[in-house]
Amino acid sequence: MNLALWIVTGLLAIAYLLGGAFKMIKPKEKIAASGAGARWVEDFSSGGVKAIGALEVLAAAGLVLPAVLDIAPVLVPLAALGLVLLMTGAAITRIRRHETTFMVVDLVYIVLAGFVAWGRLGPESFIS
Repeated sequence: MNLALWIVTGLLAIAYLLGGAFKMIKPKEKIAASGAGARWVEDFSSGGVKAIGALEVLAAAGLVLPAVLDIAPVLVPLAALGLVLLMTGAAITRIRRHETTFMVVDLVYIVLAGFVAWGRLGPESFIS
């Protein structure tokens, strides 16, 4: 179970680090032009998109660094819960925009982050 949690955590951290950095670096217009699944940025200001990117980068760091450095490892499940909330907002945005096809990916991220939160709060907790 611990290995599965680390694998999922690592994959989530990579995905959110790359996605968040992309949102922070690229202008909103270029993100919107990158594909139909990125049209959600039209509902947010440029600052809002960059803030979402910053939250994703911070969550990626929060998923891995506290456990690896053994400094406040309770932050790992909290970062995962934060991602659940962030992706719930993403799913709600998809529903509002009638983009249910793209919402499937958001739901997968919710399940994976929820698994990490559950695993690190429960059976494989870092908290002694």
